[in-house]
Amino acid sequence: MVHRVQTRLSAGRSLTRRAAGVLAALAVLVVVSGCGSNLRDGGNAHAEGAATGHANCAATAMQALAAVAKRVYREGIFSERTASAQHAIGSSAALRTAVEAGNAHDARAAARALLATGQMTDLRVLAGGRVLAQVGGAAVAPLTGRLTSAAGKPIGSYQTSVWADSGLIAELNGIAGAQTVVRSVGSTANAGRDIAGAVVLPGGELPAQGTLTRSGTAYQFASFAAAAYPAGDPLRLYLLRPVASTAALCGAGVQETTYNTISHIAHLIYDGEAGKRTLTQVHRVQRNQPLLRAVARRDPTATRVAVEALLHEHVVRLRVSGGGRLLSDVGGPFVLAPVTAPLRVGGRTVGSFVMSIQDDEGYKRLAQRLAGLDVLMYMGPRLVKSTLGPSPGAIPTSGPVSYRGKSFRAYTFTGKAFPSGPLRITVLIPIPYS
Repeated sequence: MVHRVQTRLSAGRSLTRRAAGVLAALAVLVVVSGCGSNLRDGGNAHAEGAATGHANCAATAMQALAAVAKRVYREGIFSERTASAQHAIGSSAALRTAVEAGNAHDARAAARALLATGQMTDLRVLAGGRVLAQVGGAAVAPLTGRLTSAAGKPIGSYQTSVWADSGLIAELNGIAGAQTVVRSVGSTANAGRDIAGAVVLPGGELPAQGTLTRSGTAYQFASFAAAAYPAGDPLRLYLLRPVASTAALCGAGVQETTYNTISHIAHLIYDGEAGKRTLTQVHRVQRNQPLLRAVARRDPTATRVAVEALLHEHVVRLRVSGGGRLLSDVGGPFVLAPVTAPLRVGGRTVGSFVMSIQDDEGYKRLAQRLAGLDVLMYMGPRLVKSTLGPSPGAIPTSGPVSYRGKSFRAYTFTGKAFPSGPLRITVLIPIPYS
C-alpha cells in the first residue's frame, strides 16, 4: 500500500499520508449502546449509581482512546514514515556536500528542499560542533541520525521530526474525537505549561488522568508521555472529551466500553477513506485536461494514458466511463471505499469515474498500526486479505475469539468493494486492550 498515516511508498501503501488529515474523519464516534440505559426513576441511589457508572465509563473510554493516540504518536518514532524521512536525509547529495564544506547557506537550502518533499516537518543539521541549518517549527517525537560521506565516513548529525505540533494535534483530535493539549512536564523551565492546544489546562502539575472543568464544561482526560523536538524535553499529551460526550461509548462494563470505543474507531478508519479526504483527488481527476479531452473523444487509448498518469499519487484505482461504455480501468485488484463523480467539459457531462484512494492492504495496515487490530476481509465467502495469514480457519463475525493462544473479540461491518458490491470486514480487538 499507508499513509493512511503521508511521504508515501505508494498511494495505497504508506501510512504517512495520514499527516494530511487521514484520520480527521474520525472526529465523531457514534456508538449504539448508551451509558446508564438501566437507570430507572425512583431515588437518589439509582442516580448516584448511574453517575458513578458514567464516570467509570468515561475514564475507560478515554483510556482506550489514549492507547490509540499513543500508537499514532509512535508513528513519529518508528514507522514507514520515519524510515522514509531518514532515508531522504541520508541520501541527499546536496546536504552531504554542504556539510562536508561546512557551508551553512547551502545546508539551509538543502534542508528546506527536504522539508518541501513533505517527508518531514523539521530538520536540524549539525557538524563541527555547530548548527549549520535549522528549519521547521514546533514539533514532537525527535529523531536523530548520523550524516556520512559517500565513503561512509561520519561528517555530521541531524535531528528531525515528522510530527509538527499542529499536525499531531489534528490527527489525535480526529481519531479520539477529542481536544489535545501538548504540555511541558519534568524539571524544565516551562514545566506545567501548555505548549499547544485549544483547551487551556489548569496551571501546575496534573495527574495522568481524571476530570476537570473549563468554561463550564466538565471534561474527562487521559494522557501519555511524549518528547519535544529537538532536545527531547519531556512532554505529556492530554486528550480531553466532554464527559457528556462519552455516554455514547458506555457499555455494561470495562470490556464492553473498550469494545464499543475501539470497534467504532476501526469502522471510522474505513469511513475516512471515502470521506472529505478524497475530495482533493476527486477535483484533481475532474480538472485533468488530458483525461477530459480523451473522454470527450471516447478514446480508450488516450484515456488509459491519462489515467495511468493520475495513479499512484494517492489514487490506487481509477475506472473511467463515457458514452455509455467503459473506457479504462487501471489499478489494484482489491480496492475499497470507491467514490463516484462526473466528468464535465464546459458544463456538459462527458463521462464519469469511480476512484479509490485506498486498497485492502492499506486499511489492514492502518487498523493494525493505529489501533492494534487484526483484520480479515471477505468478498462473499472469499477471504481476500488477512493479518492472520491465508488460512486462519473459521473466524466468527462477533463475540469472543481465541486464536493461537490469544484472546480477542470480533467486530464486523460491511464496507464497499470496488467498483461496487459488499466487502465484509472483521476486526479482532485484543482482550485486554492496550
